[in-house]
Amino acid sequence: MSPRPTPRSAPRVRPGPDDLRRTFEAVPARTSRDGEPFADSWWGRAWVTALESLSMDGARLARGRAYADEGQVAAITVTPGRVIAYVHGSRVRPYRAELRLRTLTDPGWDTLLDAVAARPGDLSALLAKEMPYSLAATAEGAGVRLLPAADDLDPSCSCPDHGRPCKHVAALCFQTARLLDSDPFVLLLMRGRGERELLDELGRRNAEHSARERPAAPATPSVAAEEALAARFLPPLPVPLPVPPHPGQPPSYPDLPGARDPLGLDHLATDAAARAHTLLTTGRDPLAGLTAWQDAVRLAASRPTAGLTATTRALYRELAYATGRTTTDLARAVAAWRQNGAEGLAVLETPWDPPAGPFDRARPALAAAGHPRFTPWRNHLTHPNGSFQLRFGRDGRWYGYESDPGADDWWPRAAPDPDPVAALQALLAGDSVPDGFDADPSYVR
Repeated sequence: MSPRPTPRSAPRVRPGPDDLRRTFEAVPARTSRDGEPFADSWWGRAWVTALESLSMDGARLARGRAYADEGQVAAITVTPGRVIAYVHGSRVRPYRAELRLRTLTDPGWDTLLDAVAARPGDLSALLAKEMPYSLAATAEGAGVRLLPAADDLDPSCSCPDHGRPCKHVAALCFQTARLLDSDPFVLLLMRGRGERELLDELGRRNAEHSARERPAAPATPSVAAEEALAARFLPPLPVPLPVPPHPGQPPSYPDLPGARDPLGLDHLATDAAARAHTLLTTGRDPLAGLTAWQDAVRLAASRPTAGLTATTRALYRELAYATGRTTTDLARAVAAWRQNGAEGLAVLETPWDPPAGPFDRARPALAAAGHPRFTPWRNHLTHPNGSFQLRFGRDGRWYGYESDPGADDWWPRAAPDPDPVAALQALLAGDSVPDGFDADPSYVR
């Protein structure tokens, strides 16, 4: 089966009153080069070949092709055995061009439909608006000519030219080839049957064909209801298998041409195994309720960031792009996630107003420990030099942040602590950075 090219200009169709009448709106003008096939699909070119075989005058064909290129063919109406359109010529009033062709007989349709129903690939191709070579060849071998020959076509026109065909009918034929490019069911309608009728009939015949080829199912032995419901001893269920101490490792994935990234697959499989192990051991889903952004941060945080590989850099870029963030945003969020998961990320992204209590007692405690007076804003306490900041989380712990002086570019640094003094000391000492965190955000660029 040859793949059907995408038509250069697919015509729009106006629905008719039934399945046996289709009207296609006029196609805009286009430019075709000399020697270039007018149709894109092989079945559209076969239609053009039949037209060229019918004509004895190449000049009329050339003029008709020019009319079609110039968009002088108005809306085309297709019914069984007939194609009609008005074509604008040299006069103000357009001419009525018509092309008749033989329709298939009922025995011919039976032969064709049986051939399609017996070949699922041909049926799939038709549903995809393609005309497989095998279908036309099978029909031809059974004596059913689906594609037209010159003796199948009977042209007529209201113009005074008595050529067979005249340039107006030739233009109609060329434009019809473009209809066939976009929908081979147009050819089947010309041959006598509409798309809905054909699809219903093909579905029925395909089901009958499949039923004939399917082996008969073995008879299922029956059991009397009294016997099935009788009280009897049931052995105890087997003891559950012991829970493994760690998630299992996924298999190795081969690096095949065109296949998915094996390292990416390994990462997803490892993540799924860890999630399943958590469900098995705790009964809780660690991902329940996470947003797409939180899950992206979680995935990035599961990779080591010290000495990043190209694969991990690519993962950061893809996760950032998928969530509409920058890689710097993602790196900052990963540092917050490593502080305390989703709660640490919320401290980074969502300022809030804590109630009276621990937050109010933090500044006197810091002053008593010899530290300068911190500036409060919502749940933030900022060092006077603008380099250090403590953020109070909804979990009652203090999270350390650091920025270049005056930059307002805060990055999570120290592990959280319920005591603001201890959290600040860890931040100043620089000894509580989460494992694997690289302090330079440029590592993901």
